[in-house]
Amino acid sequence: MRSTPPKTSAQSRAATHGDTAMLYASLELSRSTWLVTSLAPGSDKMSKHRIEGGDSCGLLELLRRLQSKAAKRLGAPVRIVTIQEAGFDGFWIDRLLEAEGIESHVVDPASVAVPRRRRRAKTDKIDGELLLRTLLAWLRGEPRVCSMVVPPSPDEEDRRLLARERDILIEERTAHTNRIAGLLATQGIRGYRPLRRDCRARLEDLKTGDGRPLPQRLKAEIGRELDRLELVKQQIAEVEAARDALLAAEDRSPGKLLLQLRSIGPEIASVLWLEGLYRSFDNRRQLAAFSGLAPSPWRSGKIDHDQGIAKSGNAKLRSTMIELAWLWLRYQPDSELSRWFRTRVRGNKTRRYRKITIVAMARKLLIALWRYVIEGVVPEGAVLKAA
Repeated sequence: MRSTPPKTSAQSRAATHGDTAMLYASLELSRSTWLVTSLAPGSDKMSKHRIEGGDSCGLLELLRRLQSKAAKRLGAPVRIVTIQEAGFDGFWIDRLLEAEGIESHVVDPASVAVPRRRRRAKTDKIDGELLLRTLLAWLRGEPRVCSMVVPPSPDEEDRRLLARERDILIEERTAHTNRIAGLLATQGIRGYRPLRRDCRARLEDLKTGDGRPLPQRLKAEIGRELDRLELVKQQIAEVEAARDALLAAEDRSPGKLLLQLRSIGPEIASVLWLEGLYRSFDNRRQLAAFSGLAPSPWRSGKIDHDQGIAKSGNAKLRSTMIELAWLWLRYQPDSELSRWFRTRVRGNKTRRYRKITIVAMARKLLIALWRYVIEGVVPEGAVLKAA
């Protein structure tokens, strides 16, 4: 009677890739604790190891110890492959592992499938095992099991902080002006503009709604708010100067090319470059998905409709493109995209339909600008700025 070879589980088969034995590990990262879930080659059991959050030396020591143990048991070299979610710790752990010769992958956490129960269990242990199974499925080539993130280089990550810092400073400036307006409103004073150059001189002349001089303690508090406001304005000017210097220094950069088009200024050009067009895309669908401007269909049986855009990509790039789409209509009225928009909304004056159409135009405009940056093809009908 012919003997049947022993069956091996899917995990055991996945733990060996070609002729090389593989040690797989998922990293569940939090501020206080890191949970490492590992699967050794030829084993069916996932092991759990906890180390202190931020202990990179302890992480490397643990992975090397697991690798050495597996290599000793097999009598052959063992490679390490890790996976972690993109999140609070950024990409420094991925760079550290790659520098140590460890294959590292960063996954978009929103793309990992989870149970759809109304109340699903969630623990670091469950999440670690789920990440590990996701990695095994992705390496087996299963389509759409997850979306891996392409980590930016340290230089790319550092450059895009300029636009993000400016957004934070603009929010702080708005908060200070609103605070001053709120304090004055309690005294019946309206119309004071703290962003004007003569704001301090005008503060001395203010009278309350019942004709009294401004109270001294309130005036002192507003003065301190104005001090903070001036500091924020100075920092905004410094960030914008650094942004303009970056755009001017890079020859044939995407940002410099975008600046040649009417309706695009330094801020929008830098955001489009540093948040999206710094990387390469295989096709227009990848670009639309990266920006979150791709539609989300809902099709089941006889049901067939769109749910709107996915909003799963870069939020700053997406909002900037919608802002640019409105500017494009104003400053590029004879372009093909502007004519397309006017044709679509003709006869439909509702605000909701115009908002839906402008999102579709933003997606088309982003693809046109991508082709302009990559191939030098100016969007049809677009006008360049005068030299």
